[in-house]
Amino acid sequence: MKTSIPESQATCPPQDACDINPPSRRFSLRQRHRTWMAHQKLVTLSFLGDTAVVLFAIVGAYLLRFETPMRGVGLLDEAVSFQSYLGHVGFGALLLMFMLANFRVHDPRNFLDIRRIFRLIGKSCALWLVCFLGITLLLKLEPGISRVFCVIGAVLSLVGLCLWRWVLYCVMRREPIASTLRQRVLFVGWNAECERVVSRFSLGRAKSFEAVGVMAGEKKDFEEAPPADVPMLGTMDEVRDAIRETGADMVMAVDSSLSHDRMIELAETCGKEFVDFKLVPSCFQVLVSGLQLESVHGMPVLGVGRLPLHHAFNHVSKRVVDIFGALIGLMLSLPVMAVFALMVFIESPGRVIYRQRRIGLNGKPFDIFKIRSMKPDAETDGQVGWTVADDPRRLKVGAFMRAWNIDELPQFWNVLRGDMSLVGPRPERPELIEDFKEDIRHYNVRHNVKPGVTGWAQVHGLRGDTCLRERVKFDLDYIENWNFLLDFQIMVMTFFKRKGAC
Repeated sequence: MKTSIPESQATCPPQDACDINPPSRRFSLRQRHRTWMAHQKLVTLSFLGDTAVVLFAIVGAYLLRFETPMRGVGLLDEAVSFQSYLGHVGFGALLLMFMLANFRVHDPRNFLDIRRIFRLIGKSCALWLVCFLGITLLLKLEPGISRVFCVIGAVLSLVGLCLWRWVLYCVMRREPIASTLRQRVLFVGWNAECERVVSRFSLGRAKSFEAVGVMAGEKKDFEEAPPADVPMLGTMDEVRDAIRETGADMVMAVDSSLSHDRMIELAETCGKEFVDFKLVPSCFQVLVSGLQLESVHGMPVLGVGRLPLHHAFNHVSKRVVDIFGALIGLMLSLPVMAVFALMVFIESPGRVIYRQRRIGLNGKPFDIFKIRSMKPDAETDGQVGWTVADDPRRLKVGAFMRAWNIDELPQFWNVLRGDMSLVGPRPERPELIEDFKEDIRHYNVRHNVKPGVTGWAQVHGLRGDTCLRERVKFDLDYIENWNFLLDFQIMVMTFFKRKGAC
């Protein structure tokens, strides 16, 4: 017996098609709207707090410069009233807030990444100092701008903003605020890059991202097995249901797991569900964050862009730091080198400073300088290799020098000559590199920057006879994410990581 369908419903397709917002969909949109509103409140709070700190900092800079004994510094013809400087204070505050907005300090996606916030604040204050001085001097505003005032303003703003943002971060990293800021990521397909990303997600108490699940692509399998703590949610055919059930904010697809048509279909599904769509390119397994979309005669091209140290300003600044650091290092270490050179000569007569061929920037060979820590005939058999624990070729004083990195003090001279930097990947011998570059993927990418006296891999204990693949991973991470704070961190860590050098 057939059931008749009322005429009013005869042309109506299934409920999901008739109802633009079915129950589960309506709930998803309401939840996203509440999250968006919470984000806007936090953005407003951060903006108002930054504005207050900047105003206090610049007003404080005026008071320190002109209302304290510091007014005697420099040539001040007459007293400067606050009313006459009010224009400078207002313009400086507006310019600094523009810098902070330009670097997206108020982006909710950055709120749980305090290191990134500190870096962006540092960039903003440094750029503000240059631009504020340049604009005011170029326009010849009256009264004349004080350079001391600008420097004090930049320092107070940097310190004040970092302290305020640290307090805000301590509040935001607590649940349930952190859960509203945390982006929920759903993976379609899986490879080594996904593993690396998820491992970074889990770092720190306040995670910026959360992996809510992984789904199989068209091939129904994975390049590498996903970790046990990332739940399996089925295949790509069920991705819409998975997005709604997990409340995912972002879908990351591995390009090798999907065909072109399915990739377009997935991107469109993400657009309909109001979630971000990202591509994990399996063809780029190195320097992925350096990928940039460029236009070549109107054609979009994706490729590895310029690395941080390839920018002229960063390159010159790092070189200036290297020169000053090397000069200070040489002056402080000369007495130490003299004492240990004498001890080496007494134990094993012969040359105490020796040269060894290493490979540097762009594959160019150079001679590295060291205090000799081994017997003069350590490599008379022609065998080239790393030192090992309790190496019989090592001098008694050599063991102590290598444990404390004293044998590497002459490398400050290599830094002055421009062969090396204070911080960078450790240089290897050309005989070893011939094998390394064939066996280890992306090994020669290390030579895109100058080698260093110390490095990111070394302070993590990867020196001498250790896993070279792990060392390369740390070196590539340093090259890709270089900044001055990271260099400073590595130099500080070097004093507490004394494992012997290679």
